Amino acid sequence: MKGVPASPQGVPAVAPPQGVSPTAQGVTETDGSLTRAPAPPQGAQRLTPPEAAERLAPPEAAKPPAPPRRRKGPRPKHVPQRMCVACRSHDTKRGLYRIVRGPEGQVEPDPTGRRNGRGAYLCGQDACWEKALASGILARALNVEIDPETIDRLRRYAATLPLETSTAAGTAPILAKTEGEHR
Repeated sequence: MKGVPASPQGVPAVAPPQGVSPTAQGVTETDGSLTRAPAPPQGAQRLTPPEAAERLAPPEAAKPPAPPRRRKGPRPKHVPQRMCVACRSHDTKRGLYRIVRGPEGQVEPDPTGRRNGRGAYLCGQDACWEKALASGILARALNVEIDPETIDRLRRYAATLPLETSTAAGTAPILAKTEGEHR
């Protein structure tokens, strides 16, 4: 180009229009050459950061609803759950009866639920007690062989408890149906 001095790299420098200072148009001088910074379009206003955030934010309808806040207050108390070894139903620890094998190997009922040793739980149904004592389920759960004298003592203990009968609990028809299918 004629009349435009070349920069040391061989690129012609851009001269500002007459009457406008080079710094007003975003022109800076580096190493003796002039470079132009990109200028904003005419009539554009510079936005402050909060205004820019509002302008760039998606409309309110596009925002997902806020999750409901958790209520403050005490946590609900943890209630330990146990399983009956005979019918495998779950209930609270206090709702089942515990049989414990003590450190010396004796098998006894544990009305407090706190004695040392391995424990097994039975629900309040008469059928579960009979099934656990007659079939050896209780012996397997306690990892011990139970002698007939101890089984009789546990049956006498079960007789003193307010146990439900099979028909009152509604399990007799279910047991009769499943037993008939297996034979």
